Amino acid sequence: MRSILYKFMSKFTSLNEVERQDIVEGIPIEEYKKGTVLLRQGDVPSKCFFVLKGCVRQSSIDESGKEVTSNFYTEEQAVSIFNRHQESRPSAYTLTCLEDSILVVGDLIAEQDMLHKHAQLETMIRKMVEENLGEVQDELTFFIASNPEERYKALLQKRPHLLTRVPQHQLASYLGITPESLSRIKKRVHSGDE
Repeated sequence: MRSILYKFMSKFTSLNEVERQDIVEGIPIEEYKKGTVLLRQGDVPSKCFFVLKGCVRQSSIDESGKEVTSNFYTEEQAVSIFNRHQESRPSAYTLTCLEDSILVVGDLIAEQDMLHKHAQLETMIRKMVEENLGEVQDELTFFIASNPEERYKALLQKRPHLLTRVPQHQLASYLGITPESLSRIKKRVHSGDE
């Protein structure tokens, strides 16, 4: 599992092998069972996560009391907590493991010590955040401009593994539609494949 971290760090930094090893050895890796809640909506986050194996769902309860899925994080994705530097601000989301998962667990306070020790980590984090924000912006623009069938087709192209890993009602929520609409779209799209 640590080899995934080495690969990821190489993408964003020019740290040498010794520095990468020092960082990777100092980072806790934890296993979580399916159903584990990593963070509850309303709690103040104290940790951040990077998925080595598994799937983490980001969801929230809206004003009407309806549960809404806003993202799924799978292998080699950082679970972004953008309010983390405002220490007392509660999370707008709940994070739940949808599968047995292996995650890198970053303590937001200990992170500062690591940043002081390895200055390139700050550059790495900035590049990761920039890439992540760019992807989120592109996804949001597409989501707003597309219809449900186009969203489903984009999911098939970019993240097809979610179809077998995520319950249909959560996938429908993520696409902004009802489970019944998702069923109809799937039938229509897949009958056209034949």
